[in-house]
Amino acid sequence: MSIKGKAYIAGIYEHPTRKAVGIPLAQIHAEVAKGALEDAGLSLSDVDAYFCAGDAPGLGGLSMVDYLGLDVRHIDATETGGSSYIVHVNHAAQAIAAGKCRVALITLAGKPRTGGAAPGRGAMAIPPPDSPFEAPFKPSVLNIYAMCAQRHMHEFGTTSEQLAWIKVAASHHAQHNPHAMLKNVVTVEEVVNSPLVADPLHRLDCCIISDGGGALVVVAPEVAAELKRPKIRLLGAGESIKHMRGGEVDLTYSAGVKSAANAFDEAGIKRSDVKYVSLYDSFTITVLMQLEDIGFCEKGKGGAFVADGNLISGVGKLPFNTDGGGLCSNHPGNRGGMTKVIEAVRQLRGEAHSAVQVPNCDIALAHGTGGLLGTRHGSATVIMERA
Repeated sequence: MSIKGKAYIAGIYEHPTRKAVGIPLAQIHAEVAKGALEDAGLSLSDVDAYFCAGDAPGLGGLSMVDYLGLDVRHIDATETGGSSYIVHVNHAAQAIAAGKCRVALITLAGKPRTGGAAPGRGAMAIPPPDSPFEAPFKPSVLNIYAMCAQRHMHEFGTTSEQLAWIKVAASHHAQHNPHAMLKNVVTVEEVVNSPLVADPLHRLDCCIISDGGGALVVVAPEVAAELKRPKIRLLGAGESIKHMRGGEVDLTYSAGVKSAANAFDEAGIKRSDVKYVSLYDSFTITVLMQLEDIGFCEKGKGGAFVADGNLISGVGKLPFNTDGGGLCSNHPGNRGGMTKVIEAVRQLRGEAHSAVQVPNCDIALAHGTGGLLGTRHGSATVIMERA
């Protein structure tokens, strides 16, 4: 079943905090839910579907539906790490198209900066089946992403300076975001001269760690028609998972190859039609590989594509993460898919900061990667347009 034109994003909200001292996790979920519903012009009593991932406390959706006092007829707790919330947009649209609900609420909250529990409920604490084979080699988030960067450099000649341009672009945008954790504009030299944390990645190649959260409201066309907010129509979406394939490892591409292809096929548009992109930016290499895998440039040409400010709004051909992204602004709960959709909607509404607003932004793409890019991960892509 196609979702094209069958659902709209009516409400968005990003929690302003980056350090949630004294705020319980469930309360952050509640505050972002309230904010997104108010943005849409709806209330909790209008919600008939709820979506969350492993960041939700207790029994996840069951606990949060109770906490929020919702009366729902559809629930989804799909977990694909940081890409979960883009998957939820797709699933909410599918549920709406199938007549299962009319108003879907999606929430995210996390507190890694102030010592909140790591995302994931009980089952995620049990060692996965891959653990006996991989744990002896002491994998970490840093060194796994560094392996992807090192392999890309080996295969295609990508340089640290080219990766640094991604951080530079994010910093140029973050300076205009009053809530961004890192507001200072940085140079390529400052990025490559920052401490090496996992060869070839430097400290400034890495995302921030922040508390916070966000929420989305996805609605049926007839609901959207009654609301006063700008109408953001969903055109297409895709999701995919890539894993180790029993040892057939190729670190040069991600599951985004499939998720993006499916999204564009459903949307029926070309890559050149996209005016703005929100890309998961856990590390600079994550952005570079997604640009290639989505199809904005050829495989191996990502380094040249991101160089010389090509991702800076008002300067380059393809503005990205105009809020500063996870590299500079916000990475709530170490899960960045939510904020990617939020900023894409801001751009389509014309509500981004004036210094970074993309002129005539009528089509935008949000893409997320959850899990570990170098091992097993889920990718999700959603394409939206201003109706």
